[in-house]
Amino acid sequence: MNTETFLEFDDLGVAVREGRPLNPARNYRFLLAQGNLNFVTLTISDPIPLGSQILEAAGLLPSDGYSLFGILPSGDFEDIRLDELFDLRARGAERFVAFLTDRDFKLTVDDKQLAWGKPIISGAELHKLAMPREGECVFLQVRGGEDRVIEVGDFVDLAEPGIEHFVTAPKRPTNYEIIVNSRPRIVNERLVTFEEVVQLAFPGVHEPNVVFSMTYRHAASAPHAGELGTGGKVDVKQKGTIFNVTRTVQS
Repeated sequence: MNTETFLEFDDLGVAVREGRPLNPARNYRFLLAQGNLNFVTLTISDPIPLGSQILEAAGLLPSDGYSLFGILPSGDFEDIRLDELFDLRARGAERFVAFLTDRDFKLTVDDKQLAWGKPIISGAELHKLAMPREGECVFLQVRGGEDRVIEVGDFVDLAEPGIEHFVTAPKRPTNYEIIVNSRPRIVNERLVTFEEVVQLAFPGVHEPNVVFSMTYRHAASAPHAGELGTGGKVDVKQKGTIFNVTRTVQS
């Protein structure tokens, strides 16, 4: 008699970050984007699905001509054939992208024009193309704005209007000046979390009945403005990203 206990679901991304295999479960959560970087959470019951089953979990028809890729922890894209099995338990990919396109996307790397076969390129691939030297970073040039540092784990949407231009240049200072409730604050990381901003606005330990809400604008990440919730992160500019934090005491 099989006495193995099954969870209602297990999360592929959590398993990857915790460095553990998937637990036996009735459903498995993963992330999928359709031709862009807008990932949505989906579930599938088979831990070793066909590529076509991954598409069908998103309501996409394999017969429409989709290409499917798994994004590995290294940032590389792995081509997944629709008629082959993909073991979610062993491959380490938590994110998938489905493309419905046969066009090439142009970009430049240090003034050298290249063509890329997918509308999304990873920071890992850009670093391979640019080969930055010690002390250098890869930057996405932003016309009329601040150039964006492209880390190995980042992704860039090449389907935006115009040609994306990337350059290698020396690393810049790691301090970032943000504005929190009208006061300038210095942070040391480009990605700032909701919890870090709360502490900058209202330092100390807070009672369980205290709730914080937060908006931001002039961010380096897209969207450049919006609301941020618990566990969220914002890619800030070198200077000038603005946060407004409000504190509410629930009765």
